[in-house]
Amino acid sequence: MRDSRTGSGREPVSRARSGMIGSRYPRSGTEPVTARSPLKLRLLLASVFLPLFVAGTVLFAVWAAGSDAGGSPGRGPLILLAVVCGVLALTAALDLGVVLRRLRRERGAAD
Repeated sequence: MRDSRTGSGREPVSRARSGMIGSRYPRSGTEPVTARSPLKLRLLLASVFLPLFVAGTVLFAVWAAGSDAGGSPGRGPLILLAVVCGVLALTAALDLGVVLRRLRRERGAAD
């Protein structure tokens, strides 16, 4: 299959490879041969920040439940902080799941 814009005859590689969504092309020669995926760094970051964000969610929710209407900080900002921490915890949990799935798939392909 020739690309009329670039004139290259590169064929897309199977989507079974980990990486970006969509068609992938073979190495063009510009990236290093030893390039590695940052999955282990993402695994470390997600596993460190997931418990921190869960703890923040619980802390701010309990603090908001026990605060007075006229207290400082008010109940509204505490609820907002609890929601933000909850969304970040959900994001970290989803990223952890994606990273673990990709690592399992890479290990399976190497065996």
